[in-house]
Amino acid sequence: MALEVKSESSSSAVSVFELGKLGVDVSSWKASEIGTSSPPKPLLIVRPTEAGEYPVVLFFHGYALGNYFYNDLFKHVASHGYIIVAPQLYLINPSNELDDAASVVNWLSKGLQHLLPQDVRPNLLKFALAGHSRGGRAAFAVALGKVQTSLKFSILLGIDPVAGSSRENQVSPKILTYVPQSFDIDAPILLVGTGLGDKPKMFLMPACAPEGVNHKEFFNECRSPCRYFVAKEYGHMDMLDDDPQPKIIGMMTYCMCTNGRERKPMRAFVGGVIVAFLAAYWDGKSEDLEAISQDPDIAPVKLDTPICI
Repeated sequence: MALEVKSESSSSAVSVFELGKLGVDVSSWKASEIGTSSPPKPLLIVRPTEAGEYPVVLFFHGYALGNYFYNDLFKHVASHGYIIVAPQLYLINPSNELDDAASVVNWLSKGLQHLLPQDVRPNLLKFALAGHSRGGRAAFAVALGKVQTSLKFSILLGIDPVAGSSRENQVSPKILTYVPQSFDIDAPILLVGTGLGDKPKMFLMPACAPEGVNHKEFFNECRSPCRYFVAKEYGHMDMLDDDPQPKIIGMMTYCMCTNGRERKPMRAFVGGVIVAFLAAYWDGKSEDLEAISQDPDIAPVKLDTPICI
């Protein structure tokens, strides 16, 4: 009987790694196009096409990456009933990254509905901060109050976050303390790491997610509740689209970091575990998250043993 229960649970969890039942719409917005409801930064919004009220995930991109490089990942999450808002915080110079991130957070409550159909409503009582690479570090920095924001978040998602080029060279303001469980964050945290992120692509090239400033130290400083998953055979850029445009920049996402064999399984895993985590902590539907934690072989990628605190 126990085996049958596990099989049913695993089968349910597998569905989060597939596209959801909702159609999705992808739109981009520039301040000059919107008028009085203009966001402070250009935005990509990916949302369900079906009428309804949906939780909101604000996602910060990685260093020198386009917000649209994550289109397929965003579509996966949105198809399960979430609105993804992804600002383009900068192109090359991230000097105002945190101030710009805070300005987008503060704009959401007054401006987001103006960019959505009237029958698609954002539920900002269910609001998550998220980010990849340096954007993951930005999400943690906002969560830690390094900048002032007026909207309360209730979940934090870190996708292979990176705090700098080395322990001695953290991005300012520094957020890693190297003290276990020192993050003062009053929200559940999902942390996804990559097994190849700390492996240089070539001799003398720096790793994209170096030891001492990558997901391992972020987890070391997280407090309960936190779920931690590491995709052993995938790299720092493997949750991006297969062919981000423009082509030269898209090619660079393959050249700078050590990669897994293909990106699709990693995107499916990251999208699926985000969906499972949000459902568990926002809706009390923890079956999928628990199934992945207890039986990591059901994931589309090989995982280190998941950790729950």
